[in-house]
Amino acid sequence: MKKGLETYIYSALGIVAMLGILVAFNFIAARGKQRIDLTEERAYTLSPGTRAILAKLDTPVQVRFYCTREENDMPVQLKTYAQRVEDLLGEFRQASKGLVEIQKLDPQPDSDAEDSAKLDGIEGQMLPTGGSIYLGVSASMLDQKEAIPFLAPNRERLLEYDLARAVSRVMSASKPVVGLMSPLPVAGMPMNPMMMQMGRRGEPAWVLHSELNRDFTVKMVEMSADKIPDDIKVLVVIHPKGITDAAQYALDQFVLRGGKLIAFLDPLSALDRQAGMMGGMPGGSSLDKLLKAWGLTFDMTKVVADTDYMGRSPQGRAPAVLMLTEKAVNKDDVLTADIDNLVFVFTGAFTGTPADGLKQTVLIKSSKNSQLVDPMMAQMGGEEMLKSFKASDTEYPLAVRLTGKFKTAFPDGKPKAPDAQPDEKKPGEKKDAPADAGLKESAQEGAVILVGDSDFIQDQVAVTEMMNPFGGQRMIAPQNGNLAFGQSTVEQLAGDSNLIAVRSRASRERPFTVVKKMQADAEANYRSKIKDMEASLNEAQTKLNELQRSKTPEAGQHFILSPEQQAEIAKFRKKETEVKQQLKIERKKLRADIDSLETRIKWGNILGMPVLVAAVGLLLAAARRKRQAAH
Repeated sequence: MKKGLETYIYSALGIVAMLGILVAFNFIAARGKQRIDLTEERAYTLSPGTRAILAKLDTPVQVRFYCTREENDMPVQLKTYAQRVEDLLGEFRQASKGLVEIQKLDPQPDSDAEDSAKLDGIEGQMLPTGGSIYLGVSASMLDQKEAIPFLAPNRERLLEYDLARAVSRVMSASKPVVGLMSPLPVAGMPMNPMMMQMGRRGEPAWVLHSELNRDFTVKMVEMSADKIPDDIKVLVVIHPKGITDAAQYALDQFVLRGGKLIAFLDPLSALDRQAGMMGGMPGGSSLDKLLKAWGLTFDMTKVVADTDYMGRSPQGRAPAVLMLTEKAVNKDDVLTADIDNLVFVFTGAFTGTPADGLKQTVLIKSSKNSQLVDPMMAQMGGEEMLKSFKASDTEYPLAVRLTGKFKTAFPDGKPKAPDAQPDEKKPGEKKDAPADAGLKESAQEGAVILVGDSDFIQDQVAVTEMMNPFGGQRMIAPQNGNLAFGQSTVEQLAGDSNLIAVRSRASRERPFTVVKKMQADAEANYRSKIKDMEASLNEAQTKLNELQRSKTPEAGQHFILSPEQQAEIAKFRKKETEVKQQLKIERKKLRADIDSLETRIKWGNILGMPVLVAAVGLLLAAARRKRQAAH
C-alpha cells in the first residue's frame, strides 16, 4: 500500500514538474530573440537581401497595412493570404529592430481608414455583392511614399520582394537616372523636311521609353559616347550594332565604377528599319570585347530555333520566332518569377563559362528541342527549316544575369581611335601625357543583364495600339510579357542592389496532389465518353440525312418522318440517355473516392499525433514496469 502511494506521489510530482518546465520554457522563449523557422518553404525567414536593406534604416518607416476585417465580406482565400502578409510584415519589423513601424487599418465604408487608404493609393476591390474590400500596403518615410494598391495572392512568390522594394524606394530621396543607348529611335523620331517630302510622319517614342519616364529620370546616351555620365545608375543598351571600341570602353568603365548595365543584343534584328531604309540587310549586334572579358560568347552568326516554342510568321510556322512559356523562364528568380508569356524574334544564345569572380544566373532558356541555325535560314519559311531540323538536346541560355566583381576588358587602357595618327613632336617639345589607364577591377559587386534579342522590346512585338473612342492619346495594351520583363530588368537594377539577393518565395499552398490526379484522370475519362457520345450523335445524324436524301420531294415527303428515321432517333436518344447516366455514375464515384480520401487524411491528421504520443507513453510505461519488476 505504501509503495503504491509513493508511486502515485512521484507520478503526480513528475507531471507537475513537466508542466512547470513547459511553462518556464515558453516564458523564456517568448522573450528571447532567437527564432527558429521549421517550415519547409522557410516562410518566416527573410532573404539576405531584405535583411541588408533593413539594416540600412536609420529613420523609421511607416507601413500601413490596409485589410478588410469583416468576416462576411472578406473571401476565405484573401483572409488566409492577409494573415501571411501580416506575418511577413512582423518579420520586417523584427529584422529592422522596430524601425519598420506597422499600422493595421480596417477600411470600413465611410470610415477614416477608408479615406486614408484612398489618399495612400490603395484600391478597393469590388465584390459581386456590390461592396468592396481592401488588401494593400503603403510605406512612407518623410516625404517619400510608395504603395502596393492590391496584394494579389497570385504574386505570393514575389511578396517579400514587393515589400522590400517598397521600403527601399521610400529610402531614396530622388528618382534614379536611367540611360538609354541605341542606334534605333527609342525616344521617337521628330518630323523633318526629308520625311515630309517622302510622305512619312514622325515616330512617337517607344512605349518602353514612355513607361520608364514615369518612374525614372531617363537620359539618352549617344552611341559614340566615350564616357557615361556620372549620374546614370542604370544604362540600357539596345541593339548596339557597329559599336566602337571606345564606346565599349565607356561601358566597361561604367560597370567597373558601380553602374548597372542591361544589354539587349541581337544576331538578327528583324525590326531594324534603319537598315532597310538605307538599302541594307538587317544585321546583328554584340559587345564582343566585354563579353570576352566576362567569359561569355554571343555568336552573331547563329539564331535559336525551337520546335517546343515555335511561333508563327506571315509565312506560316516559324521555329525561329519563339513563343516562350513559363517553362522557359527561371521561376526561382524574382525578375522572371511572374512572367509566363514572352515573344523573342530571331534570338541568339549565350555560351561559355563566367570569368573568375562572376556568377551567372540563367533567366530565360530554350527547350532541349532547339537548334542553332543561320540567320539567312531563319528568315526563310519555317517549313524548309523544319525539314532539316535536328534537336541539339541543349537548353540554350537566351537571357542571363552576371553578378560579382568585374575585371576590365581593356587592360591597356582606353583604346585609340582607328584613324588616330601619332603627332610628330619637334625637338624640345613635351610629349603628351599618357592616356588614363582607367579602372582595372570593380571595387564592389556589380550586375549586368544580357538578353539575346532586341526586337522583343519594340512596340511592334511588345504592345498593340487600340483606337481611343474619345480621341487624345493613343491607347496601348501589352501583347505579351515582353514590356513587363524589359521594365522589370531596369526596375531591379535601378533599385537597391540588395534587391537582387531577395529570393522568390515558394507558394504556401499545399494542394492534394493525389486528389488533383484523380480529378485529372476522371476529366480525361469524361472527355473520352463525351467524344464517344458526339461520335454516336454524328453517326445518327448521318443516317438521318441519308434517309432524308433517299426520299422524293413529291407530296411533301421531305417533311414527314419515316419509320426508319423515327427508329434512328429513338435509338440515338436511348444511347444519349445511357451515356449521360454513365457520366453521372462516374461523377458520383469520383466524388465518393475524393471524399473518402479527404476523410482518411483528416482523421489521420487528427488522430495521428495523439495515437503516437499514447503509443510512446505505453512503451515507456511498459519499460518502467519491467525495470521495477527486475528490482
